[in-house]
Amino acid sequence: MINYFFENIEPKDIHPITSKWLEHLITTENKKPGEINYIFCDDEYLLKVNQDYLDHDYYTDIITFDYVKGKTISGDIFVSLPRILDNASTLSQDFEKEFNRVLAHGILHLCGYKDKTEEEQIQMRAKEDFYISQFKNF
Repeated sequence: MINYFFENIEPKDIHPITSKWLEHLITTENKKPGEINYIFCDDEYLLKVNQDYLDHDYYTDIITFDYVKGKTISGDIFVSLPRILDNASTLSQDFEKEFNRVLAHGILHLCGYKDKTEEEQIQMRAKEDFYISQFKNF
């Protein structure tokens, strides 16, 4: 079950196929969907989460808390909508594509993918691109 919540920000319409697409990503990675909560927020809210829970003092677009048990994917995924908008502009990307990239990124972390090293970042980006290309098929 994928849930969407909004904190300190105006709610955004989530495309009707988004949950099916994310569940497809999970099953394609040979995992099972559990309880996944996306919490969309503003920069300041996510900065506070970053400071309080990770002891990091910087802005980010996403923070994923992993509650995975075996092959069942569960977690809380905090996403800054203003950060996605800024990143889309900086990267000359469409907002929806960057939005989907961040949503997939959080799920891929829950599936076990990392992005600390350059090699991990390349693999993560390839997985994101692969799943983004499948979005229109739903």
